[in-house]
Amino acid sequence: MTVHIKTPAMGESIAEATVAKWLVNEGDMVQMDQLIAELETDKVNLEVTAPAAGKLTKIITPKGSTVKVGQLMGEVDET
Repeated sequence: MTVHIKTPAMGESIAEATVAKWLVNEGDMVQMDQLIAELETDKVNLEVTAPAAGKLTKIITPKGSTVKVGQLMGEVDET
């Protein structure tokens, strides 16, 4: 089953962030809650964790992309 990686909530006044870096690559195995990406805003830096254990099958928002809260960033295949 495919599980979506979405941009986490960033605080009341912050609506978007920049993908600073991915800490894993497409095809890598990840564990649930493993740190997989970092986001930057002018106010705060955020960590994105894997929503499930499995293989990171797709990175939709590469490094340098601007993302909004709840935006799809990637996919993990649990099977």
